[in-house]
Amino acid sequence: MTNEEYNKIIAEIATLPSGGITYKKINGKKYAYYQWREDGKQRSRRTKDEELEKLSRQIERRKELQSLIKDIDNQEANEGKLASQFRCTVRIGEELERFVKPVAKWVKRECYQQLHSYVYGAIHDRVYILYGLRRTGKTTLIRQLISEMDASMKRQTVFIQIQDSKTLDDVNQDLKVLEKKGYRYVFIDEVTLLNDFIEGAALFSDVFAASGMKIVLSGTDSLGFMFTEDEELYDRCIMSHTTFIPYREFERVLGIVGIDDFIRHGGTMSLGGRQYNDNAMIFATKKSTDEYVDSAIARNIQHSLKNYKYEGHFRSLRELYEKNELTNAINRIVEDMNHRFTIEVLTRNFKSNDLRVSASNLRKDREEPTDILDRIDILKVNETLKSLLEIKDKGEQRVVIQDAHRFEIKEYLDLLDLTVEIENRWMSDYNRRESRTVFSQPGMRYSQAEALVKSLMQDDMFRGLSLEERRRITARIIDEIKGRMMEDIVLLETKISKNNCEVFRLQFAVGEFDMVVFNPDEGNCEIYEIKHSKEVVAQQCRHLLDEQKCKDTEFRYGAITGKYVIYRGVTTSLVQAGVETSEDVIYLNVEEYLKKL
Repeated sequence: MTNEEYNKIIAEIATLPSGGITYKKINGKKYAYYQWREDGKQRSRRTKDEELEKLSRQIERRKELQSLIKDIDNQEANEGKLASQFRCTVRIGEELERFVKPVAKWVKRECYQQLHSYVYGAIHDRVYILYGLRRTGKTTLIRQLISEMDASMKRQTVFIQIQDSKTLDDVNQDLKVLEKKGYRYVFIDEVTLLNDFIEGAALFSDVFAASGMKIVLSGTDSLGFMFTEDEELYDRCIMSHTTFIPYREFERVLGIVGIDDFIRHGGTMSLGGRQYNDNAMIFATKKSTDEYVDSAIARNIQHSLKNYKYEGHFRSLRELYEKNELTNAINRIVEDMNHRFTIEVLTRNFKSNDLRVSASNLRKDREEPTDILDRIDILKVNETLKSLLEIKDKGEQRVVIQDAHRFEIKEYLDLLDLTVEIENRWMSDYNRRESRTVFSQPGMRYSQAEALVKSLMQDDMFRGLSLEERRRITARIIDEIKGRMMEDIVLLETKISKNNCEVFRLQFAVGEFDMVVFNPDEGNCEIYEIKHSKEVVAQQCRHLLDEQKCKDTEFRYGAITGKYVIYRGVTTSLVQAGVETSEDVIYLNVEEYLKKL
C-alpha cells in the first residue's frame, strides 16, 4: 500500500463515528443507544430507528478500516525488524510495492518476455542474468515484472541493491535469512559491484537457485557477467543483453517516430518528456555524451578487468587505464567517419573526416556549389574540434598506442555490443575483404557531429558569411552526417536480423551497392541503395540499373530477387512515381523497413 492510500484510509476513519450500539429494554420494549467517549467521558444518546441502519454501517466500516491499519502497521513493523537484519539494501513488502508502482504502465522492451518465462517457468538450478550498459532498461524490466505479480508472489519477492562496499559474504548472509523466511523470487541489482563476484558467482546457482529460489542478477558491468558466464556460471545461467536497442523498439517503447530522432538519441532508453525513463536525455549534449562514454563504457571495461583474475587480464591496456587514456581512444574510434579501427586512426594527428567529406560534397552540389569549406581556416577548425571532442594528438598522449591496444579495445567494444563489423567487398578482387566498424548507439556519434558544427561557427571566414548561407551549409553538413549514419543503422540492423544471410557493401571500379543481402542457402541476393532523401530521383538508381554491375553480381551471388532504395519518403516505386525506366525499382520507407526486421 502506498503512503497516499494509507493516508486516505486514515482520513476516512476520521469522518466515521467511533463507539458502538447498545440496546436497553424499557417497559418490555427494546431501544437502541449510540455510545461513545468524548473528552474522556462516556456519552450516550438514543438512536432513532430511521438512523440506526446507517449509523451501524458507519461504525462497522470504521472497525474494518482500523483493523486494516493495525495489520499494515504490524506488517511494516515486522518488515522493518526483518530489514534490520540485512547487510545490503533490501526492499520487501510495502517498500517494494512503492518501488515498482511508478513503472507499471510503461511500455515493455522485447526482452521482457524472456525474463517473464524464467520467473514463471519450470527452470531450476540456473540464474537469469540481465546485463547491459547504463540507461538501457534493466532495472525497469525488473520493476515492471514485480509490479504485475499477484499479492502472494510479491510476499515472496525481494529486490536487493548492491553498493560497492559490499562483498559476496554480505549477500550470502542476506540470502540465507531470506530463504528461511520463505522468499523465493530474488532480484539483485548491480551485483557486479561486488569485488569478488566474478570469482564466487557460482554461489547463486549452486546454492540458492538449486534450493528452489529464482535468482535474477542485473548490472551494467557487461564484461563482468561475460567473464562469469565463461567460468563460474558456465552452463548455469541464462543471459539477456539490453545494450542493443533497434529502431523498432525505440519507436514502440519510447513512442518516438522517425529515423532522425533515432539518429540523434538512439542507443538508450532515455528521452526527456516521453514514455520511458523520462528524466534524462543521455546524448543531448557533448558533455552528457562524454560522461556516458566515461561512466558506461570506459569504467565498465576498467572495473571488469580490475576484478578478473586479480588484475591479470589487464594485458596491454594497463597503461591506458592508469593514465586515463581509455576515453580518448574510444572517442577517436566513434568520431572517425570511415570506421577504420586501425592504429593510424588512434595515433594520427586529429583531423575530422566529417569535415573532409562535407567539403567535397559542397563543391559538387548541383544547385548551389560552394568551396567555403576549402577557404576556411582548416587547421583552426580542426584544433577547435579537437578541443571540443577532448581528443589528444599523438604528441599529447602519455601512452603510445600500439596494435595490442587496438585489438584489445576492439575486443571489449565488441563484447559490449557497442561495435559490429560490416564487410566491404570488391567485385574486382574477391580476396580483398575489409570491414567498417558500426556503433550500435547512434546518439553517441551524432553528439560529436554537432560538435563539428559548433567548431565551424567559430571560424572567422565562416562567420563572415550571411546567416542564410551559414544555415544552408551547416544544414548540408548535418544532412551528410545523418545520411551516413542512416546507412550504418540499416546495415547493422539488417545484419543482426538476417542471421542466415551475408550482409555487406559491394564496391565496383566505379560506384557501389550500399547493401547486398546474399542468401547462400537459396543462392540469390537483394541489392540496395540507402539515401537520406525523401525524394524519388532516377539518378539514385543508376547503379542498381547498371546491367554490367548486376550481371557481375549475379555471377558471384546468384539471381537478384529485388532492387530497392531505402529512403525517408513513402513506400513506392520508380514506375508509381512516374519515372520512365526500363526496369522498376522499389522505394522502401526506412522506418517501415526497420520495423519489419
